[in-house]
Amino acid sequence: MMTPSFDLRRSQALWNRERLDLASDEILAQILDLGELEAWREIYRRAAAPTDEGAALRRRIVRLCCTVPVAFPHLFLAAMAHLGEVVDPYPEVPTHDVAA
Repeated sequence: MMTPSFDLRRSQALWNRERLDLASDEILAQILDLGELEAWREIYRRAAAPTDEGAALRRRIVRLCCTVPVAFPHLFLAAMAHLGEVVDPYPEVPTHDVAA
């Protein structure tokens, strides 16, 4: 059974944004970092689309997970690998830890 799509404009991750601009890497990273499960599912649904837009979104997610500290980067990388993206199975990823 197909679940209905989640309106990303309602995501808690966008608490400091006036609008959703999914073309913005900053906003996409904010959703990956602070989004709720429903928002992550919607991002996955869009990334799974067999379109140029879906492929571009998958590549952006992989790039962001390897360059920007986000919550659960390995989860997102594994999900993108499941969708066919080539990813390093054990990449070094940035963390939020500023004490180092």
